[in-house]
Amino acid sequence: MSPTTAPAHAERAGRRIEEVLDRLSGTADPAAVAAAEELVRSLMEFYGAGLARILELLSAPEDRPRVEALFGDGLVASLLLLHDLHPEDLTARIGRALHGIDGAGRGGAGRGGRGVLDVLGFDEATGTLRLRAVSGCGCGCAAGAPDLRRAAEDALSCFAPEVTAVEVRTEPSPEEPALLQIGTRPGAGA
Repeated sequence: MSPTTAPAHAERAGRRIEEVLDRLSGTADPAAVAAAEELVRSLMEFYGAGLARILELLSAPEDRPRVEALFGDGLVASLLLLHDLHPEDLTARIGRALHGIDGAGRGGAGRGGRGVLDVLGFDEATGTLRLRAVSGCGCGCAAGAPDLRRAAEDALSCFAPEVTAVEVRTEPSPEEPALLQIGTRPGAGA
């Protein structure tokens, strides 16, 4: 399995587990349902202990680049979060997720074809992350906002599952001149 197909494979496996548990829940045998749920919990504990041990073994300073690479991998980050082992806080994980989106950076600084993303805030009660996209199209248009929102949602699903909604506000770039409105002179063309 290649690194690019691993997250899709893991997502399919997760959906299959949920489907099987739902099918079992629909049966009349509560003992079978309880046994299946216990099996899933036991496997989670087993794999969680293994992941914790891997992080412990990679805790030496010379291994920091390897650990950073693990934290930057969507599948590994998802597993660490699932087992409550990810050592980065929400702000760092949001920055990590947004870093790969069209040049957006950790603190919101970055350039790409469509613009720059700045984090405006996160509402814990609703799970909504508010972002500002500074457009780079020269006219202040918001053409890339839906694409940026989708890209942010996809990246955040692995790194920050606490974020359940993304709002993107688009503004013209401060480095670009204001759009000049050309019209007719008063009284001309009348």
